[in-house]
Amino acid sequence: MIKFILKRFIDLIPTLLIVITIVFVITRIIPGDPAIVLLGPQASVEDVNEMNQKLGLNEPIYKQYFHYIANLLQGDLGDSIAYNNQSVAGLILERFPNTLILGISAILIALVVGVTAGVVAAVKQNTVIDYSVIVMSLVGVSMPVFWLGLMLVLLFSVNLGWLPSIGIGNLEDGFWNFIKYLILPSIALATIPMAEFARITRSSMLEVVNHDYIKTARSKGLSELRVICKHAFKNSLTPLLTVSGMQISMMLGGAILTETIFSWPGVGRLIIDAIDKRDFMVVQGTVLFIAIVFVLVNLVVDILYKVVNPRVNYSSGKGGGK
Repeated sequence: MIKFILKRFIDLIPTLLIVITIVFVITRIIPGDPAIVLLGPQASVEDVNEMNQKLGLNEPIYKQYFHYIANLLQGDLGDSIAYNNQSVAGLILERFPNTLILGISAILIALVVGVTAGVVAAVKQNTVIDYSVIVMSLVGVSMPVFWLGLMLVLLFSVNLGWLPSIGIGNLEDGFWNFIKYLILPSIALATIPMAEFARITRSSMLEVVNHDYIKTARSKGLSELRVICKHAFKNSLTPLLTVSGMQISMMLGGAILTETIFSWPGVGRLIIDAIDKRDFMVVQGTVLFIAIVFVLVNLVVDILYKVVNPRVNYSSGKGGGK
């Protein structure tokens, strides 16, 4: 296991290097001059050239790239161009707790509702409940996050006036004040993974409940609840773990749209603002940060895979291959 974890950490290096290179090149070729964004459209050519020289953007792109890599090796993500020269790492650490709160609440909603719906659908196979879960799962995975977010705002904020549409609550003003700002963005972010969890749990449970050991457990006189919870659900966890890792990683992408729609001050909103202001350093730093979180989540899932199913063989070095 330790050998596998070390190998996976080493494998992260080329992956992250590719991400860094692609993002660096894209930020340099997209239209827009950060110096003009900073100085305004009325700035003179001399002032723009002076600002570009100050930012190091007049140098050849390969020099900028090697300079950036050298700073990264020293743990320096650079300074923001548009946020008063604040460090990029500081900006990310300031916003990440908000993204973490939103992500955790969304994944909890998705797991509790999705897994429960999947188990119930499998137990009640070919009933109205089963068909309802199947239809709702298909609807859930088909809805774009931005469309769902706008519909939630229109219904619960504009028409009913029950919940705020934008911003983040303050715990100092009470727990409910904090939670009410969290409900709509969490539901918007949780919908797609919730539908996926329900679908995977149902199919995995149906495969398990037809095995002989489940029939044997029932023949021993165990209660149906114990058979489902202790024997069937536990052995159907492996596919769910795989999907969970993918969905948690994909939620980082969904968080960008969700945070933008609900003006949630997280890392996703930071990326959008940085792109709008042509703040190359913040875009590069936040994308790199998300890539690191993405690969670490997948590493944790691979480790949990081994814990849940000890028969998984990592000797092939493919991480999760059986």
